[in-house]
Amino acid sequence: MPPVPPLRGSFRTDLRARAAYSEGAGVYRVVPAAVALPADEADLVTLLKWAVGAAGEQSAVGSRHAVVSPQPLVLRGAGSAMGGGNVGDGIVVDLTAMAERTLTLNAVARTVVTSAGVTLGEIEQAAAAVGLRLPPDPASARWATAGGAFSTNAAGPRTLRYGSMRRWATGATVIIAEGEILTMRRGDRPGKARAVTRFESDVAPVIRAEASRIRDRFPRTRKNSSGYALDAWLESGDLLDLFIGAEGTLGIVTEVTWRLDPIPAFRSALQVEIASLDRIAETILALTATGPSVCELLDRSFLDVVRSGTAGPKVVVPDAEAVLLIEYEEETAGALEAAVARGASAALAAGARAVRPRTAEAEAAIWALRHAASPILARLPETQRSVQVVEDGCVPVRCLAEYLHLLRDAAAARDLPIVLFGHAGDGHVHANLLPDTTRAGWTDAVASLLEEVSAGVIALGGTPAGEHGDGRLRAGLMERLYGPEITGLFRQVKECFDPLGILNPGVILPAVPEASPLAHLKVGAGAAPIPDDIALALRTIEREGGYARSRLSLADDSLTTHD
Repeated sequence: MPPVPPLRGSFRTDLRARAAYSEGAGVYRVVPAAVALPADEADLVTLLKWAVGAAGEQSAVGSRHAVVSPQPLVLRGAGSAMGGGNVGDGIVVDLTAMAERTLTLNAVARTVVTSAGVTLGEIEQAAAAVGLRLPPDPASARWATAGGAFSTNAAGPRTLRYGSMRRWATGATVIIAEGEILTMRRGDRPGKARAVTRFESDVAPVIRAEASRIRDRFPRTRKNSSGYALDAWLESGDLLDLFIGAEGTLGIVTEVTWRLDPIPAFRSALQVEIASLDRIAETILALTATGPSVCELLDRSFLDVVRSGTAGPKVVVPDAEAVLLIEYEEETAGALEAAVARGASAALAAGARAVRPRTAEAEAAIWALRHAASPILARLPETQRSVQVVEDGCVPVRCLAEYLHLLRDAAAARDLPIVLFGHAGDGHVHANLLPDTTRAGWTDAVASLLEEVSAGVIALGGTPAGEHGDGRLRAGLMERLYGPEITGLFRQVKECFDPLGILNPGVILPAVPEASPLAHLKVGAGAAPIPDDIALALRTIEREGGYARSRLSLADDSLTTHD
């Protein structure tokens, strides 16, 4: 490794610091070579120039670094992304430590400008004070950063009505690998940076020439956060759309401008119980035609987990093959009542049972069912871990029953417990495998299930990454999903903005040579050794959703105290 970069922030190479950043929310444990905590945007530019081997200041007397080999940078926010894009064997760059924290809200224009490290929860709190919100609502909003949400094109239950982050991001400031700063705004050309000129002259014409192929090969799903969004760029012409969902592989996001929306005045829920999967697509399509903002799926496997645990007296578990939780949002009480009535009628016409809560307590009980499995899964014994390798598949809604059967059957054939839930209105399923990690051959079983389900979701016209991004986990699927020609376009985009391939290598596009998607698991006999107290602290963060906690504090605590 070259000499330590001259940062005002921290740069750590000790084992404890590296171990603290070896895991994120996904399945991986990879101990990095070093950890950098830049203090500000100038530090990031310095780090990038150092990483590519450019000459830089080493001391006050003006001595220079020797030219060195490029150093890969692994960009990271809260570490809550599921696909493994927040871990790697390069230098982890913790962007949450930057001192510059901007949250400038304009209630009249309904916009907010935030630095990348501001959390979605902070945006929600500030916007709510003036009756506004950023509609996409990932479950990780309490700790997920604006930069991370932008970089994965994050979504959530309300995506059904309001779309993903792409619809709400109107601008961004990004530092690309050559150290140049791009300021992008919808409808505007982002300056005269060399990479922008290269893109416009060399890459953009090739993408336009392949427009027909792109339309044919991109998934026909309501959500997709896989690959680079060539389809969105073709529609808008805005470079911003290539950076949204790029997972930090094209540049480092430092600031995002978001469009906000008024908070609806009235909302209500509807619980729909389905007796057979054969009619689930018909039921969902009938319900979504009535205009709900949310249509959540609780599969029988989810209901069984809640039934087997101690979820609390307010949680009533229906005897159903699946449950859909519907939410309507309207501006008047009359409009809300009419919408809920339309939903109930649509459910009944599709052969489902509709339950309308008439009190606040009854409505709270409906949503308590949605959250009842989480504490039960968090209390699993150490020998049974949630392994989320097919956790983000999204298919056309008409194919949802077939996809649910595929997941159930693939798990049953390998004796792997599975829990299924997700965003039914988008055809999007979160699958949690719960293997016994002491059982011989469990990793082989998971690997073969991953292969079968990945092939199945692509065959159904779906995407393996509905809202979590590809990360390292799904990078090897790009050519199967998009074909060699479009994957080649992805490589041209990557090389245009990151010619040396130093930004999150192996994310979206596979590393060369390509590793097994299940290499470097955080569980099992093959997990990389790290200090016991740090391993326990990382497990606590995973169990309790403590992703807001500074990982460096884990390294610096002599005896880790758990949240």
